[in-house]
Amino acid sequence: MKTIIHKANTRGRADHGWLNSYHTFSFANYFNPERTHFGLLRVLNDDTVAAGMGFGKHHHDNMEIISIPLEGDLQHQDSMGTSQVIKHGDIQVMSAGSGIEHSEMNASKDKAVKFLQIWVFPNIENVVPRYGQITLHPDDRKNKLQQIINPEENGVNLWIHQDAWFNMGNFEKGKTAEYTLHKKGNGVYAFILEGDFTINGEKLNRRDGMGISETDKISIEATSDKAEILLMEVPMA
Repeated sequence: MKTIIHKANTRGRADHGWLNSYHTFSFANYFNPERTHFGLLRVLNDDTVAAGMGFGKHHHDNMEIISIPLEGDLQHQDSMGTSQVIKHGDIQVMSAGSGIEHSEMNASKDKAVKFLQIWVFPNIENVVPRYGQITLHPDDRKNKLQQIINPEENGVNLWIHQDAWFNMGNFEKGKTAEYTLHKKGNGVYAFILEGDFTINGEKLNRRDGMGISETDKISIEATSDKAEILLMEVPMA
């Protein structure tokens, strides 16, 4: 088993006034040659956008893009004609494919919005762009892991063009779970949203990240109350 730990205070940071962003992996003006990706997980940004501000219309292609609001609401618009508000509890996926333009704005005029922006390399290029969004309830993942993204359209979870599985869990102190990887050769990147966890014996705190590969399962234990975790299983190559 191989592991790599990224403590929260070692992440790159960009403060643009309207946007405060922490980068687990190299992004924009932050470049660390030792932290360019974890397998096919390319971007993990922890963004806070000021009230009434946001990312104006811009272009993406050949990337699977996932947005997870943590506080507040995002207003999404894109060149496919999609116009949606993404709220805390929602998960959004875009397959940029052959090319898409979109904007993500804070839907509130008086409160900041906080969300994760995640990019995963696809396993097929130049597909027709696609948008997906679901609403989940935190109680459905109390003291257990809830799958939110997988590689196949099943009408329940969101899906992306990659052999990747995402899970979220909300745990009380002392509760445990075991995660078994779906595919040989994949790894898991764990990101601590809130609270404290021990993963395979390693102690992690709020906004810490840990990459685990060359194993078929991992064990997690919440070491504080109101502990929240995101697990991202992706191919390593």
